[in-house]
Amino acid sequence: MKGTVYKSTGSWYQVKTESGERYNCRIKGKFRIKGIKNTNPVAVGDKVIFDLEEQQGEEQQGVIKKIEERENYIIRKSVNLSKQTHIIASNIDQVFLIVTLNNPPTFTTFMDRFLVTAEAYDIEAVILFNKTDTYSEEEVLEVKFLAQLYRDVGYKCVGISAKTGKNVDKVKEMMVGKTSMFSGHSGTGKSTLINALESSLDLKTSEISEQHRQGQHTTTFAEMFDLSFDARIIDTPGIKGFGVVDMEKEEIGDYFPEFFALKQDCKFHNCLHLEEPHCAVKEALEEGDVAWSRYKSYLQIMEGEDENYRIDNYQKK
Repeated sequence: MKGTVYKSTGSWYQVKTESGERYNCRIKGKFRIKGIKNTNPVAVGDKVIFDLEEQQGEEQQGVIKKIEERENYIIRKSVNLSKQTHIIASNIDQVFLIVTLNNPPTFTTFMDRFLVTAEAYDIEAVILFNKTDTYSEEEVLEVKFLAQLYRDVGYKCVGISAKTGKNVDKVKEMMVGKTSMFSGHSGTGKSTLINALESSLDLKTSEISEQHRQGQHTTTFAEMFDLSFDARIIDTPGIKGFGVVDMEKEEIGDYFPEFFALKQDCKFHNCLHLEEPHCAVKEALEEGDVAWSRYKSYLQIMEGEDENYRIDNYQKK
């Protein structure tokens, strides 16, 4: 039988068949995906082939035999296992990165690492600046500055308030006919936004939200929901850090769209935008056409700095 993984608990996977039936499935043996060591061999969004076991008791269960090739996925280094990776979700049409200026603060370093990963796996990313109803005039200007910075790079940015409903309809329009993943730090309002999009999911998202508040980020898993307006949403646990996985230094600049656009004007075709002479990226940086925050993020990724930055260790500069 064929189906899509809608929920993972780490040992059991809820699979929905093409005809709409759901089965709890497990896996036998170890799945190895292209030699990557994953903490989770099966991810939400995976298309799988499974067999039904002989029914014991009331519930029919299954065994996943094969994971079909993924169109894409979002992956990060596991928080406590530096050599292990964690696939957050697969087969995604777009990701919404939910950002708050404060409560909690979301810093550009985190945003850029997330966006670089989305670029690397060719997934469209949209930035949602949430809690706009709580900001002072000065903070509103700061959000507008950040939004313009990322719009100039080429990302869609929308200011929203999940609490008051501001621009939730715009988010809905972007989701129709697609599988969207929601991500961001714990506390940025993912659950509130999901409730605003589909109020019938209230209980589910409340439970997830409670787990977020307890900080159980590494022990909870993503879950996909079918929405009433022809859309699917993958809700993910709040994440504190985002470790970029296995990128060659030569390719990292290509995942910064504004760097990639300038690359052809560099003197050397293999320019790393570091110490090389006549580098178009560094010239644009000096002219103010490339944001220093983006270049700083690029340098940190190039230097291989793990994003062990916990949100509580951040200091706003």
